Amino acid sequence: MNIKKTIGALMMCAISATPMMAQQTSAESYHPCTYQEMEQLTVNEQVTTVITASEPIRFVDISTDKIAGDQPINNTVRLKPKEGLHEDGEVLAIVTIVTERYRTQYALLYTTRLQEAVTDKEIQQIEKNAYNNPAVTLSSTDMARYARQIWSSEAHVNNVKTKAHKMVMRLNNIYSSGDYFFLDFSVENKTDVPFDIDQIRLKLTDKKTAKATNSQMVELHPVFTLEQTKRFRYGYRNVIVIRKMTFPNDKQLTIEMTENAVIIHSFAILRVLKSIHTAPVATVSTRQCCKDILSLTSRFVWVNLIVRSL
Repeated sequence: MNIKKTIGALMMCAISATPMMAQQTSAESYHPCTYQEMEQLTVNEQVTTVITASEPIRFVDISTDKIAGDQPINNTVRLKPKEGLHEDGEVLAIVTIVTERYRTQYALLYTTRLQEAVTDKEIQQIEKNAYNNPAVTLSSTDMARYARQIWSSEAHVNNVKTKAHKMVMRLNNIYSSGDYFFLDFSVENKTDVPFDIDQIRLKLTDKKTAKATNSQMVELHPVFTLEQTKRFRYGYRNVIVIRKMTFPNDKQLTIEMTENAVIIHSFAILRVLKSIHTAPVATVSTRQCCKDILSLTSRFVWVNLIVRSL
């Protein structure tokens, strides 16, 4: 009996000590990083160093004004020394790059030899330090994954469509995830010529003056668009992601597609989102109740869709 009690006591002590050991190990594994320990990139004033991340870059810091830099596209940074009056191995700056889910730092060392200057640098997995960016509730990678799953799924809204100029636009699905709406729509081309997309625009307009030239309109900018195709012959489908919003009943949300041609044909789906059921994207379908109101003019076709949670 004494042996059993002793073994039980030892087991309880081991279990209770495990979290403390884990915390201690985690604390001991972290230590501040100096420029000598971080990845070093050699730079020269005659060479542009391009750093590419695997996801959009949200923040870049260059510690000194000895380096000029810019961000030409959302996942690329360009760096170059402003002048060449430096010694070999001199540390010109520390560059910090923060993306949606990780951050990394590089020490920029000057070199007088052009052949040693780094021209193209891709951030490697081992160089990424996990980072919980409070400004990002859904990363671009997750958006793309969710949108692709929605694009591949069947339509759960079957009775909302518009017709104009032998073109048919259908609303397939509306999903919500986090702080975003996923709008899934498709277009069927019944003409004899391909459709060249000029632009896809989202607008917030007044319902009563939607067909008037003096309509009050606010253009919305998508945070993500799945397909970048600019031309289709028979069918087209896309998923647009916008931030969640609320607006009064006298407003309507419009998706408008225009054609890049001499004669511009445009058509749109207008919708009023009353409320939407929040569901795991691409796993549980959003249950909706739709009421269609059709209105036709020479250039636009509108459908007012009221979505309610069931």
